[in-house]
Amino acid sequence: MTDPSDPRPSKQELPVKLTHTKAVFLMVAVTLMWSIAGVVTRQLENARSFEVTFWRSFFTVISLLVILPLWQGRGVFRATDWRSPAVWLSGLCWSVMFTAFMLALTLASVANVLVTLAAGPLLTALFARIVIGHKLPPRTWGAIVVAGLGIAYMFGSQVRMGEGGQVAGMLVALCVPVAAAVQWTVVQRSQAQGGKVDLVPSVLIGAVFSSLATFPLSFPFVATGPDIAWLFLLGLVQLAIPCVLSVVAARVLKAPEVALLALLEVIFGITLAWLGAHEEPGPTVLAGGALVIGALVANELLGWRQKNA
Repeated sequence: MTDPSDPRPSKQELPVKLTHTKAVFLMVAVTLMWSIAGVVTRQLENARSFEVTFWRSFFTVISLLVILPLWQGRGVFRATDWRSPAVWLSGLCWSVMFTAFMLALTLASVANVLVTLAAGPLLTALFARIVIGHKLPPRTWGAIVVAGLGIAYMFGSQVRMGEGGQVAGMLVALCVPVAAAVQWTVVQRSQAQGGKVDLVPSVLIGAVFSSLATFPLSFPFVATGPDIAWLFLLGLVQLAIPCVLSVVAARVLKAPEVALLALLEVIFGITLAWLGAHEEPGPTVLAGGALVIGALVANELLGWRQKNA
């Protein structure tokens, strides 16, 4: 760990301090990379379920073993405080997110899975309020309520239509925002306490946990050569790079704000699956998604307007 009183920048810190605006744009880029999961998954020939999750997590591990030393120096792993509970709790959260998301995509449509992630802001706000004591402005609470109504409407519609498989997939997907709420709160709490514990390696821990958990469940392996190539793309571009960048952005943005910005993955992912895999979302998904994205945009615009007033 770095001495908090030492003014010299360490390899664990960003070379240039992120402003709030740059952090927002960074999170937008992160959500765009996250959003390719659905359309890429629909290109797979034979790989399914746990095997998909295993290969994606495995390639994430390989990618991070290269990315982290290049980015933070060869001493990144020695500098990490492996005794910190925050590092391991964060890693466990990442592993749940990695595993549940891909399993959900094999059970339900891309649109249903992504819109289910909209529960993230509500859960994150509750965790941040209880654990850290963050005070949220009325506009953020309003956005959270509207987003919650959108996801509730979509769940209810699927139940009424008797789409049992879709509901099961959405319930699995719900594990992602629950884990994300804990994850962002851990990051914020670590920063609020003034510690220099770097949680970026926790992404690697999460990928290792996910790989180990899904490996024995992946037999027999049936992925083709093209499947492996697609899953490598997911491991590097859809997981390793954006997950590390999301942790960096979370150092500047508040936890509920990160969760709301992450909702852009919904609109990006649905659009890509629609255009690239001909998976057209139903009217209930579009209606629920419109509420979610509308709440996100309104909250951010009001926030920027108040800051610039």
